Amino acid sequence: MELLLLLLLMILGAPARSLPLLPFHPRDVLPALPHGIAWPTLNRLHNAVDLLPEFVAAVSSPSDRNLSSWKGACFYKNEAWLEFTEPKEANSSGGGILYIKTSNAHSWTCMDLYIFATPYRVTWDYYFIGRTHTMEIKEWQEGELDYVKDKGISVFLMKAGMLGTLMALWDVLPIFSNTGWGQDANIEFLKRHMKTKFVERPQSMSNFSTDDIQSGDFLALSKIRGRWGGFETLEKWVTGAYAGHTAFALRDEQGKLWVGESGHENKEGQEIIAVLTWDDWWKQQLADDANPHIVVLPLSSAMREKFNLTAAWEYARSMDGKPYGYHNMIFSWIDTPVDNYPPQLDSNLVASVLTVWTRLQPEYAANMWNEALNKRLDTQGLDLPGVMREAEHRGIPFEELLAIPEKDDWIYSDGKSTSCVAFVLQMYKEAGLFGELASSIQVTEFTIRDAYMLSFFEKNSSRLPKWCNAHDDPPLPFCQILGTYRMELPDYNTLVPYASMDERCPSVPPDYYRPSGC
Repeated sequence: MELLLLLLLMILGAPARSLPLLPFHPRDVLPALPHGIAWPTLNRLHNAVDLLPEFVAAVSSPSDRNLSSWKGACFYKNEAWLEFTEPKEANSSGGGILYIKTSNAHSWTCMDLYIFATPYRVTWDYYFIGRTHTMEIKEWQEGELDYVKDKGISVFLMKAGMLGTLMALWDVLPIFSNTGWGQDANIEFLKRHMKTKFVERPQSMSNFSTDDIQSGDFLALSKIRGRWGGFETLEKWVTGAYAGHTAFALRDEQGKLWVGESGHENKEGQEIIAVLTWDDWWKQQLADDANPHIVVLPLSSAMREKFNLTAAWEYARSMDGKPYGYHNMIFSWIDTPVDNYPPQLDSNLVASVLTVWTRLQPEYAANMWNEALNKRLDTQGLDLPGVMREAEHRGIPFEELLAIPEKDDWIYSDGKSTSCVAFVLQMYKEAGLFGELASSIQVTEFTIRDAYMLSFFEKNSSRLPKWCNAHDDPPLPFCQILGTYRMELPDYNTLVPYASMDERCPSVPPDYYRPSGC
């Protein structure tokens, strides 16, 4: 009973000075307690954000011992320094030994988990004994020695420790599960990290008429289970968007309704741009086990008058069958050097994640960021380390390189790159909705949130179709046609377009403050 009381005092925040010194920390023994006590408490202490390593030091020389120090999750005093070793063979750049000195552990049973990274390698280690630990690098790769001498080896701490990291995995992995458990995990994640509300609707599918869906109407989708549901949940969290996918409606010369979509999965499992009949597209949505929620955002009467249907169709047909726009997907999110990252995530960690993926899947890396980074430097064919060396040579910090705005007219190896939202907005550009501002706006810089904030949509609720809010009380400012829960789109239809918009906007959760004119 005394142990349980002590646990509760620690968890609820009793001052450390009021507690006796123990050979273990109460959190270290939680798994040994009865399941009904341990798991609710662990879930309170740890969540998916704990999976994000925290950058604590960049170690480049022996003198860093006095500079590179930090407080760990287990060891409260830590130091690091690096010693270079002589080459063992001709034409070798030698190696190095990274020293990590750990001390002042808060208990006898805790441990610290670390990740060590350069653009050329990523490794990890854990420490549960207070002493000087070593990590040997037998030989530097080409260009790595110069990078390390200048930038150092990045040291990341898993702040939740080993147990906390496992608990965080328990929190985040279910969001990719195609089960009711996975859906509940997605809902809980978005409630916790974005303050999203999930209000159930009386019926999941509205009795709508496709006769009321017109050319140019914006389709916003939100999936909450399975592989794509999990991916969209993370995308929503980092961008502040309350939808995870988009498409648009077009009617042909005979009045038949079609849907243009970037991110359609073809029979080979490839993500492509496609123009489908409404019936085919709608059947796929109803069969999608990711539980899609769909809203129609009708264009305003003023936008309908401006809408050039011929130009819209010409653009849509020119893109039909082309690959999904992976090249600029992450760059629409990153607008600033530091103010687009959730807590504990920063450009150091982004660089390390890019490094890991580059090593594991080089073709994927080239598609996702290598070409885009080369575009920002006006270079060709550089891999990630090469990009970093070139940026350093020009005096461009990596975090600033990531934030350089994308250009709509950039041509990649597989053509122009348009993500789902960029495809919609580029069609709007071609159809004349941006007017004279078209040449001064880069729609590949827009997130889904940026898109539905545009003041392109109907504001007069009396002009919405009668079925639009037949089952939604209070009424929505748009038309939800599918979904168990009401879809929210904060700041919907409020932003008047301006030159160079959405190129320098922060997006820090959970408030996602957006200054005017960014």
